Amino acid sequence: MSSDFLSLFSRPKPVVAVIHAGPSPGVPGSFGVAAAVDRAVAETRLLVELGVDGLLVENAHDAPALRDEETGPEVVAYMTRVAVAVRRNADRLPVGVRVLHADRAALAVAHASGCHFVRVDGWAQAPDAAGRFHRYRQALGADLPVLADLRPPTADEVPALVAATEAARPDALVVLGPAVGHPSAPGVVDAACEAAGLPLFCGGGLDGDNLLDYVDAADGFLVGSGLKEARRWQAPVCESRVRRLIGAVEYARGQEVRQ
Repeated sequence: MSSDFLSLFSRPKPVVAVIHAGPSPGVPGSFGVAAAVDRAVAETRLLVELGVDGLLVENAHDAPALRDEETGPEVVAYMTRVAVAVRRNADRLPVGVRVLHADRAALAVAHASGCHFVRVDGWAQAPDAAGRFHRYRQALGADLPVLADLRPPTADEVPALVAATEAARPDALVVLGPAVGHPSAPGVVDAACEAAGLPLFCGGGLDGDNLLDYVDAADGFLVGSGLKEARRWQAPVCESRVRRLIGAVEYARGQEVRQ
């Protein structure tokens, strides 16, 4: 199914923007389902207008998050409502779902809401989680592509991490930086590109200033904090930052066409 992942997007080097859904019901700081849905819809409409190529809904505010076995039905119900609202306002762009540390919950949300793909936590250290996921996907008949996280500490560790993750049978990979909001060293992404047999996205700490450092190696980009005010993932979307990043991608696409 790996070829299907890139075919979700209408342009090369797609930018997938992250919608950070507000805290789930029961999580400290929750400000209500209706308000969270309204904010997600407003951000979706703005991001679509500014030219992103896809969206990813995730419950980042739920950290520290629970595993699949402990994630309550209220989280699944809430994320499904947010995902449906985003999907309806995404203007035919592909929409993915991530539920922190709960890959099967994410699959259930994506399947019920008509979304297009699922992002999962790193499977290299958790092949049992991958096995449970694939069996659950088969049971649901939810044939959705899977984007799997990689967070390699150094370039030397990339080949083994890529091999272990690909053995768990995702459909695409995303290389992340050493911490949330921090980009990978360009050499790490280059090493992952060389080692990977699947489509490779770059994520973590990307913005309009550094994206061109990764554009040759990556097949696409996953961007969250780099599109927000003051580069804080908890903050609202910043129109000028989105425009700057999309401008960098459009420049890269133009260079690729001229070559």
